[in-house]
Amino acid sequence: MKRISVTDIVAAKNRRKLVMLTAYDYSTARILDECGIDIVLAGDSYAMVGQGHSTTLPATMEGMLMITSSVSRACRRSLVVADMPFLSYQTDLKNARMNAGMFLKQADADAVKVENSWNVRDMIKAIVDIDIPVMGHIGLTPQSVKRMGGYRVQGKKLDSALSLIEQAGELEQLGVFAIVLEAVPSELAAMITKSVSIPTIGIGAGPGCDGQVLVINDLLGTDKDFLPRHAKKYADLHGVIGSAVARFKKDVINGGFPGGKQSFKMDPALLKELKKTLPRGKNEDRQKSGKTPENSINIL
Repeated sequence: MKRISVTDIVAAKNRRKLVMLTAYDYSTARILDECGIDIVLAGDSYAMVGQGHSTTLPATMEGMLMITSSVSRACRRSLVVADMPFLSYQTDLKNARMNAGMFLKQADADAVKVENSWNVRDMIKAIVDIDIPVMGHIGLTPQSVKRMGGYRVQGKKLDSALSLIEQAGELEQLGVFAIVLEAVPSELAAMITKSVSIPTIGIGAGPGCDGQVLVINDLLGTDKDFLPRHAKKYADLHGVIGSAVARFKKDVINGGFPGGKQSFKMDPALLKELKKTLPRGKNEDRQKSGKTPENSINIL
């Protein structure tokens, strides 16, 4: 089976909706691939949902390469996009090209995602210029959370709305194949979508985008205490896992696990021979005589 290509993604514009989800491990990515998800994002959001950090900033190249490799091994059909973590592309052109290339060379990613800000335009162009497909990301860019003062909707004022429209146009000119629009008013996202010839993929950006993406943990409901406003919980995995773990604990305590089906047996003849070969244990001597063996120390 052949993977979806970036040209397939671009060709979907105005033809069908694109579906994208994050994954951070082989098993989850395999399920997404089998379900026909178009794009699987090995996201730096793992720093938050997988490691418990309050931002994505602690994500590292080493960690993201490992996550992306796991996801890539699972995906036979889905396009695999790797998030470039904070400081993996912002420092200089050489560093940006090298790190982007590592995702394709070592982790078998099909493309990388770069969060856009005006000062990384040269980095994005440098990556595109060495034939590495790039997905842009504008609006609420989590790696800029410190500057933004939190996770806030972007483009609510005229100047910021015009800036996002301009950024989208510039990203298209730079050669990105798609753009993630995060936490952008629906009307503005629809305008941006119509203004560019490449697909837009929304997260908290309304139904007017060419596709949608969610963090897989939000979709599955693994956190009982938190659900972003833009997300929809399609399952209560927190409850399912909690119930299963509680039943396991009860079985272990009550002797219900492991049972015969989960245990392995020795050949009866071999077991009999083994018992003959082994010397009697101290506990066995004590049980038969009622006395403590002479070569043991009674500390009671």
